[in-house]
Amino acid sequence: MTELVSLDDVRAARELIAGVTRTTPLEPCRPLSAALGGPAWLKCENMQRAGSYKVRGAYVRISRLSAPERARGVVAASAGNHAQGVALAAGLVGTQATVFMPVNAPLPKVAATKGYGAQVELVGATVDESLVAAQTYAERTGAVLIHPFDHPDVIAGQGTVALEILEQCPEVKTIVTGVGGGGLISGVAVAAKALRPDVRVIGVQAAGAAAFPPSLVAGEPVRLPAFATIADGIAVGRPGEITFAHVRKLVDEVVTVTEEDISRALLMLLERGKQVVEPAGAAGVAALLAGAVEVQAPVVAVLSGGNIDPLLMLRVIEHGLAAAGRYLRITVRCSDRPGQLASLLSQIAEHRANVVDVVHQRANPHLRLGEVEVALSVETRGVEHSDTLISALRASGYQVTIAPEA
Repeated sequence: MTELVSLDDVRAARELIAGVTRTTPLEPCRPLSAALGGPAWLKCENMQRAGSYKVRGAYVRISRLSAPERARGVVAASAGNHAQGVALAAGLVGTQATVFMPVNAPLPKVAATKGYGAQVELVGATVDESLVAAQTYAERTGAVLIHPFDHPDVIAGQGTVALEILEQCPEVKTIVTGVGGGGLISGVAVAAKALRPDVRVIGVQAAGAAAFPPSLVAGEPVRLPAFATIADGIAVGRPGEITFAHVRKLVDEVVTVTEEDISRALLMLLERGKQVVEPAGAAGVAALLAGAVEVQAPVVAVLSGGNIDPLLMLRVIEHGLAAAGRYLRITVRCSDRPGQLASLLSQIAEHRANVVDVVHQRANPHLRLGEVEVALSVETRGVEHSDTLISALRASGYQVTIAPEA
């Protein structure tokens, strides 16, 4: 049987990272509190050094290396957050880091990792493939592999998040966090269950990259045949052996959320919470907003990271607006005669909706002679407002089709 990390291990890790990492703030979240009917808080690891909790475990692991091991350097694989944590920790300890990242890793994460002094190699389409390359590199060069989640030191370091939560919110009854390989939730569960056995610890995975639910059913780590999600920070195809043992024994529940759930959560956090969070970091909030899990308040949701590509942020905001019914894409068929477009736009304006863009299309072979199709993107005030607008246009004789999400 796999030996689990202990509370003493987590406390020792906290002593190691003292003065290196930040005690991140715990902020109240009114929208979540309203949705849950009780106090809800955000543990802002998006404000941690290097932009995520990952530096906690990385520093604990690297700081415990022997002098000969440090001389050989360290190697890691990551989509970005672990990469930055390892690069920062290696620089603080005084060893060289090489990091393998997927070829499609967000450019800001790649740039930040290089900025902390690491050598970056872009290999593979997923973190799993990058990890294979990192393992091969370690065998060839003697560099020490700093696993992103499946090591006791890493788990102990991540568990320090829970120590802070329990001090900042002693009355907490539920802790919710996103799950990829399982390092964070394993550490959180170790500390929370040791100090407060009554606290429920809930993990959240993106539905398109949810390896833990089938693994828990099978009783062993199961590799997904394929996976994809906007939440690159938790896009892991197989749980670790060590983390699986922790989750199976200590975590109360693992649920999944959709891409739309994540988009809505990101939009709420940005708009209402003034928090810049990456998709993986919003997974816990997404589950709470979507009602994917029943919880007891007070609830703490961990915002595990804030390293989001600005271009992705633009797409996610648009997607989140659409998912919330506030960004509507429609096509309208109408007669091709002077003044028809002006009439259509006037009716939309009368319903106090804002047209973002318009595309006039006459070349569609499905259109009848003398007919035109107008594609519009419209900002509305929500689902009810969108429904009212569509009903009004159809009542006026327009053929309206709601465009599917890309």
